[in-house]
Amino acid sequence: MIIVLTCILAIAVIAFILGVRAKDLPQPEPESPFHHLDERKAAIYENLRDLQFEYRLGKLSDEDYQSTKRDLQKELAVVLSEVDKLKAQLGTNGAGPQVPPKAAPKPAGIVCPACGARFERELKFCGECGKPMKVAKS
Repeated sequence: MIIVLTCILAIAVIAFILGVRAKDLPQPEPESPFHHLDERKAAIYENLRDLQFEYRLGKLSDEDYQSTKRDLQKELAVVLSEVDKLKAQLGTNGAGPQVPPKAAPKPAGIVCPACGARFERELKFCGECGKPMKVAKS
């Protein structure tokens, strides 16, 4: 009985896989041309943090630390220059698709310098975070 159910399930899965057409699948999200460079940059920064941590623990000599740090910084400079070249080629700031910013209405009043909360009248302390309000008009 279990073998029969397994065979039926296998046939159903195979029929489903063969029945799905490529045009029925959703289009993949377009990947940013900066994606691989951002991943590499993040990996280099993580390696630099790990290197500094190991040096502070005494696992690396000063010479090894300086040499490895210099190599990672050179690699980071190469990645950052590639990002700049790609930005120049695409004529973009690298922040993804260019969408014109929406014109936000300027609310009148006072803005808390600590948390950015807006208030219609001047207060001594922020009603959101409780920190002292300075004269910071928007």
